[in-house]
Amino acid sequence: MSRKTAALGITALTLITSAWTPAHAHGGRDLWATVTIVPGREGIVEAAGYTGPALGAGSRLTLTAPEGTEVTGTPLDTHGYRGAVDTDGDSATYTYTGTANGGAWQAQTFPFVLAVPADAVPGTRLTGCVMRLTDAHGTRKDHGTCVVTVGLPEPTLTSPESGVPLTARPEMAGTAYPGAQVTVRHEDAQDEGVTGQGPEPGTEVCTATAGTGGTWSCRPAVALPAGPGRLQATASLNGVSALSEQKNVTVGPASR
Repeated sequence: MSRKTAALGITALTLITSAWTPAHAHGGRDLWATVTIVPGREGIVEAAGYTGPALGAGSRLTLTAPEGTEVTGTPLDTHGYRGAVDTDGDSATYTYTGTANGGAWQAQTFPFVLAVPADAVPGTRLTGCVMRLTDAHGTRKDHGTCVVTVGLPEPTLTSPESGVPLTARPEMAGTAYPGAQVTVRHEDAQDEGVTGQGPEPGTEVCTATAGTGGTWSCRPAVALPAGPGRLQATASLNGVSALSEQKNVTVGPASR
């Protein structure tokens, strides 16, 4: 069974996850790339790091996809390089079509679009991703690996609703990957930071574990401060995490 068959059900998805990490050189001349991709989505693996001698026309960079995944695209649009994907999605290549010069394969990243199956487990590091750079005669000139980690889908915070005055201890609820630990944080609207992004994270108000159906709920143990603020949920599982969208809320005066 080909990797394309194993990835059935995700080929129609065109969303490229925002949770990817740009590739970077990994010492010496080794090729290197790293990316985090949410199950059922696509992400970009950016190969980089070659610092060896110039290679001429016909030299080729090949990426072999991790087991169970599929390469779906070679989106580089730069003169002198031609991308192609294997018919079964197991691998893809860039071929250099220019003349030998000191800049071929250097100071540039080479993107490969990689699809991760919907049943991949968040936090898993997928194995078998390798890269190989050869000259026009097929002689290996460099090699390396790419680290592909399965990310966590973003949780949702469906309750409370924005624009509805809240009590001091409203119920928080939403969805997340089954088994994920969910933490809801509150931040005063006057704070300069943004929950999960600013210098200071919001105050933790309650936690829950997403059930087998993916739903979760919790209620603050301590009253939320009165006035406008922001709520955001963070889901964590197996060493990876994801943030929900922020929700602007207003809490009425605390009960006396």
